[in-house]
Amino acid sequence: MSSTNFSFKLADHPKLPKGKQLAVIVLDGWGEEKPDQYNCIHVAETPTMDSLKKGAPENWTLIKAHGPAVGLPTEDDMGNSEVGHNALGAGRIFAQGAKLVDYALASGKIYQGEGFKYIKECFENGTLHLIGLLSDGGVHSRLDQLQLLLKGAPQHGAKRIRVHILTDGRDCLDGSSIGYVETLENDLAELRKQGVDALIASGGGRMYVTMDRYENDWGVVKRGWDAQVLGEAPYKFKSAVEAVKKLREAPKASDQYLPPFVIVDENEKAVGPILDGDAVVTINFRADRMTMVAKAFEYENFSAFDRVRYPKIRYAGMLQYDGELKLPAHYLVSPPDIDRTSGEYLVHNGIRTFACRLFLMQ
Repeated sequence: MSSTNFSFKLADHPKLPKGKQLAVIVLDGWGEEKPDQYNCIHVAETPTMDSLKKGAPENWTLIKAHGPAVGLPTEDDMGNSEVGHNALGAGRIFAQGAKLVDYALASGKIYQGEGFKYIKECFENGTLHLIGLLSDGGVHSRLDQLQLLLKGAPQHGAKRIRVHILTDGRDCLDGSSIGYVETLENDLAELRKQGVDALIASGGGRMYVTMDRYENDWGVVKRGWDAQVLGEAPYKFKSAVEAVKKLREAPKASDQYLPPFVIVDENEKAVGPILDGDAVVTINFRADRMTMVAKAFEYENFSAFDRVRYPKIRYAGMLQYDGELKLPAHYLVSPPDIDRTSGEYLVHNGIRTFACRLFLMQ
């Protein structure tokens, strides 16, 4: 709709009368799927939902909360809380972060943007460090996006690349990290054949290293900082495949809680600590578990933990993770520009609203 004929005026609803109270209740993780013994909602006792569904079947409508219906790339992309916030708040379909990154990589525009130009200044003499979740879960990151970035960055000047992996097991099957690491190692081996110095430098499980959120536990970020920046961790290995396989042998070990590790050379020296003059990119497109580490890289005045060393780097996020804080200041892909939100429409039509949520720190 063009700006010349745009109006916030809403037409009367064909069924709902004016002056009535209406509750919009969002049940995180609730949905309908094939009714079998593996469907926890189907096998559970749900008398309230059953009564609502059976009491007024004509008013029971299923809506999609995944895929293109909420601005994600394909039907295989599951929704999540951040996607829901944007879709519900916007009241219409906007391309979400994952789709924006897909387009930027496919079109090559990611390499033409100010964010990439900013980090590119380090390529001649420094290292490009890529930090993020190694997974195809599609909630925080996707393996294929990392692969495309690894392919494109050397074509635009990157000579030395270090990848700092965070294993998943939460948005995908526990144990799948070994396969992802093997795939990444093969990709990096191909780059080395082309003359690019490309290695995995460090790693750890997403829930124990780097990816904390809501400032719940800065120790998680510190463990990542020590491995990624200082090159220090309680475990040292010659390869990431060896690291993940060995660490998973521990009792009750899981991908998402693997301890931090660094990769070392034949002299037991870390192969890729972040140093002055380097470029750093956090590759996750979802914001919540990147905001804290972004602060550690971005803020010169920082007191959440002792960084020991604060390298003079050029840092960019895959997207901007906090619009209010303008964090980070540089990013490779512009976040979705959402305007004319649902709340604005309600305000302009004189409808009073009250919103609340259950907030669980985890």
